[in-house]
Amino acid sequence: MRGVMIPAVLAVMLGAAPVFAQAAGQQPAPKPAAPATQAPAQPAPAQQPPAAQPQPPRPFPEGAKIAYVQLPLIAQNSTEGKAASARIQELQSKKQVELQEKNKSLQAAQQKLTSGGTVLNDQARAQLEKDIERQQREIQFAQQNAQAEVQDLTADLQEQFRQKLVPILNQIGEERGLHFIFSAGDAGFIYANPGLDLTQEVIKRLDTRATAAPKQ
Repeated sequence: MRGVMIPAVLAVMLGAAPVFAQAAGQQPAPKPAAPATQAPAQPAPAQQPPAAQPQPPRPFPEGAKIAYVQLPLIAQNSTEGKAASARIQELQSKKQVELQEKNKSLQAAQQKLTSGGTVLNDQARAQLEKDIERQQREIQFAQQNAQAEVQDLTADLQEQFRQKLVPILNQIGEERGLHFIFSAGDAGFIYANPGLDLTQEVIKRLDTRATAAPKQ
């Protein structure tokens, strides 16, 4: 099995680069406080039904020449996918903190300009207005850079994930003598035999390779 096509599942699963922070100097309007009301009496908790037991995996149909995988589940549940998600979330959090600090500085300057009144002379007021404009430009530029950094990291991790996933899909396809392995989310299936789902097998092999790989 050659030429496996892997959609950009990590970009979707991990969440494409978010829009960082709000526009410079804009604050969300505060929500009005809800009127105080007496809490209604709580009914006695209903007895919870027993948790459904997971169904055992279906055996792979004998002689089948096609199979499918669920790429989002592989990305979400494999060790490789979880590690990639953690790296992107770490970068997102770092950039959010940096932008929040810049916004605090901007808000302080705006507050100083608003409350300055007659305390500031014309020269000081003009300089403060220039500083505010400069900070607004810097925040906009920082937002764009943060977006680009997260997108670049996501693309890099997507490619690394693909390079590890494709050989496993090829290996499984050759071992089972398959003609095709489909991506369930992209194939538009209306019905597929659950026994043809190789998702858990792929996750298991990915995790085995991740455990056996030497630490860098």
